[in-house]
Amino acid sequence: MRRFFTPLRVGGAIVVLLAATVLILVSIPSDDYLLLPDVAHPVAPLVRVQGGRPGTGPGGIYFVDVIERRASEFERLFPWIHSNATLVPAKLIVPPGTSGAAAEAADLREMQISQRVAAAVALRRLGYHVVVKPDGVIVNNVELGTAAYRRLQAADVILGIDGKPTPTIAKLRRVLAPVKPGDIVQVRIRRGSKILTESLRTIDDPQQPGHALIGFEPAQSAQIKLPLKVSIDAQGIGGPSAGLAFALEVMQQLGHNLDRGHRIAATGEMELDGTVAPIGGVKQKTFDARKAKVDAFLVPAGDNARVAKRYAGPVRIIPVRSFDQALQALATLPPAG
Repeated sequence: MRRFFTPLRVGGAIVVLLAATVLILVSIPSDDYLLLPDVAHPVAPLVRVQGGRPGTGPGGIYFVDVIERRASEFERLFPWIHSNATLVPAKLIVPPGTSGAAAEAADLREMQISQRVAAAVALRRLGYHVVVKPDGVIVNNVELGTAAYRRLQAADVILGIDGKPTPTIAKLRRVLAPVKPGDIVQVRIRRGSKILTESLRTIDDPQQPGHALIGFEPAQSAQIKLPLKVSIDAQGIGGPSAGLAFALEVMQQLGHNLDRGHRIAATGEMELDGTVAPIGGVKQKTFDARKAKVDAFLVPAGDNARVAKRYAGPVRIIPVRSFDQALQALATLPPAG
């Protein structure tokens, strides 16, 4: 009588079982997201400035982005199958209690706001008269499970914290800086035509432990009137992190040779006062810059710059805290050979 369980049959069965398991795990979405590198994109084709023109030299300004998508269970277990990927909890991409569509809409709204702010900062730096009236911080999304949930609403405008005005995101961060996670703050809100005050307990910032957050995603609310027509087509890319690159390109198109013949990537959220604020996905964005073979990468100073230097390879990392500092750093670059 021949044996049924031969080594070959057992080995074949194991291979089939493993293949079926992999197929199942690949087809099941997990509760996490993957952050993947893209490649740095030239900004010039996306920006049009009245009276300006894109540069024609060998250099250029580049912006970077991150590919975000829900990971499969297989990718959650083995994220290293994707080069330079990072696995993050879904709540960091889509706030709890918010639909994916709402989160995407919020990202696009942030991008639209960042374009106006970037143009305003650049034109102001060039001496143009720009009318800017910051009037608070918009609530984009509210995080489930926080005191802010159900007490703040999308499109609310935060006017002040503990009696201190917060006309800009930068000012909001400064007001919250001495607050400890878990402390209760008095939040003044504009909701339509009503002015409200809510007592809200702060939470710990998951990306910067020890820093207090109220529990919402902020966007700048401001009335901005530009003296020149500036249009920016972000091609469906969301978020505020291209603000620094946009501001540099506006100046570049108005006749200022900022790149000096170099390929310059830049990332950072622009605030109305010229502050360059931290952004997410720095690891992937650094690899974007490397893939595009840029010469230097402007990155918000602090944790962002430290992470970028870890993965920079041959790319020079230039930490900056403000738009003026970015301009000064570029001015010190030798002309490209």
